Amino acid sequence: MSAKHHSPLAASLNLHDYPGTFPVARSLKRHIHFHLGPTNSGKTHEALVVLQKAKSGVYLAPLRLLAMEIRDRLMDAGVPCNLVTGEERVLIPGARHTACTVEMMRPDMEVDVAIIDEIQMLQDESRGYAWTAALVGAPARHVYVCGSDAVTAPCLRAIESMNEPYDITRLERKTPLVLESESLSGARYNRWQLKKNIRKGDAVIAFSRKDVLTLSARIRQWGFGVASIYGALSPEVRRTEARRFSSGEADVLVATDAVGMGLNLPIRRVVFSATHKFDGVATRDLNATEVRQIAGRAGRYGIYPTGYVNAFEDDELIHLQHMLSTSDAAEMSRLPITPNLHHMQTLSNTRHSNRLGELLAYFSESVGIDSDVFETATLGVHVGQGHLIDEYAPHLPLAHKFIFSCAPVSLDKDHERNYFLACLKSFAAASQRKLPAAPEWLASTSPRHLEDAENLSKDLSLYAWLSFKFPQVFYQGEQVPALRSRISRYIEQALLTQAGFGDTSKELLYGYR
Repeated sequence: MSAKHHSPLAASLNLHDYPGTFPVARSLKRHIHFHLGPTNSGKTHEALVVLQKAKSGVYLAPLRLLAMEIRDRLMDAGVPCNLVTGEERVLIPGARHTACTVEMMRPDMEVDVAIIDEIQMLQDESRGYAWTAALVGAPARHVYVCGSDAVTAPCLRAIESMNEPYDITRLERKTPLVLESESLSGARYNRWQLKKNIRKGDAVIAFSRKDVLTLSARIRQWGFGVASIYGALSPEVRRTEARRFSSGEADVLVATDAVGMGLNLPIRRVVFSATHKFDGVATRDLNATEVRQIAGRAGRYGIYPTGYVNAFEDDELIHLQHMLSTSDAAEMSRLPITPNLHHMQTLSNTRHSNRLGELLAYFSESVGIDSDVFETATLGVHVGQGHLIDEYAPHLPLAHKFIFSCAPVSLDKDHERNYFLACLKSFAAASQRKLPAAPEWLASTSPRHLEDAENLSKDLSLYAWLSFKFPQVFYQGEQVPALRSRISRYIEQALLTQAGFGDTSKELLYGYR
């Protein structure tokens, strides 16, 4: 039982009946089908076969790139399919199937089949609530829940609390996954030893943009064709890089852990350049779920008979061995939920305040849920965004503040924060805002503006998102695709010639050479 206030405030917010806020799902007598297993077990493939045959359906993706991939797959199979993400709406006349990012689920749009992919993302502090909403609110008669076994226990508690029938299919890997006995460098990292042991079909995993670019440039200098994938790249560029690796144009892939999120690539061996990552708060060791999701991408079924896993150093190999052999069951007992606009408006009336940051903080800290199944999600980032909106646009209606608080922006990155505030100020002043202008360097072949291009791509993503919410102010949304295409082409060219940063973070930290 939480020490927070349960009633009457929680009752007025209708928090005690979270499932009841999804009336269409509650009316359908849903059947939940769990397809659980490691990567390369075919769990999502089997569900997609059902989706393809259904009269109507929705695929809920963790990434825009995956939504695009599944939409293409359905279209290629002759099934008209819409694509809906925060940044785009590609609607096909007469289509009764939709591929979308999980946050874009429409709980009011009844379908025959829904697929919720990568259910273990329930553990994600900033986005886990969206998987809770999908699990509880997907408006389909048959809901396929795909992913690892990490969060099965809290999911089953939620399903049982709603008295919905379910079945569980556990699948095994279709190809063996082998942890190699010797690391690429041995007891101590050595880049020349590494050079001798990199192979065609390797995916080298790094955990920062700088390390991806530095390793990409270095491996390219060693005579390999290299593809690069990291978070700052737009989905269009990631798709191009994935295609270069899949086609054999690139011999080696250098990527962040984004490859662990369902991307289907012909990887023979996954090589970890490090076994720790910065998670936004601190540097920590990779956990079992992360290691399994990333390592499991090796040995693509139908291409390689076996997948291999390795690391740069022996100590890292020991950590991988431990993580691959230990249980990855999450230490979570309740599923995260976040407040919606109705909750904020009710709270605003109760507390006589229009300050969104203050209301979100109060909700997070003081409004409890008397539930063994659900709990309020960590709202730290959301609260911070609310405070910023209150500071720079104090007189906006609460509904508009709430929409801006949901905007896809990383406020810890100065460029994104500044552009977000510029857009917010334009909206608060009811002043139309143009799309960012195309810079002259877009026509150049020099890679020196790579980071500028990534930042501009982020600006476009925010502008596109806002153009769907407020088309009167952000009125040039239809021009986004053309400019995005030009930026993507520049980035793709720059990735082929960029020179990296000299040393990786590991080399700088330990003085390795």
